[in-house]
Amino acid sequence: MKFLRTCILFYMGGSAYMFLEFLWRGRSHGSMFLLGGLCFLLVGGAVGKQNRLPLALRLVLGAGIITGLELVTGLLVNRDYRVWDYRNQLWQFAGQICLPFSLLWIPVSLLAIGLYAFASSRLERHLQG
Repeated sequence: MKFLRTCILFYMGGSAYMFLEFLWRGRSHGSMFLLGGLCFLLVGGAVGKQNRLPLALRLVLGAGIITGLELVTGLLVNRDYRVWDYRNQLWQFAGQICLPFSLLWIPVSLLAIGLYAFASSRLERHLQG
């Protein structure tokens, strides 16, 4: 059951990430589904459960994880800058990540932590019985 719960949460995160891209840019890419699912599991799950850390630190850590995974994803699937292009943004690196979007991941991390906790507890109860 834990595997099924993880798959559902991955799907939720991937779908949410693509939905945010559609709202922001009017388009998305299939790789963003995989990236979003992984980010949701890591930020919502792993970082969200670190209750001994202050929330602000968890949010900055979440933003760092998302930024790092965006960089890796960009270097793998966005070499031609057809998925996204940050080359004209302030404080960018290789056109794949930039500070303004890294800061945007802070409130997104808060949403991920909250949604993950809510969905995970509901799924746990539903799948058990």
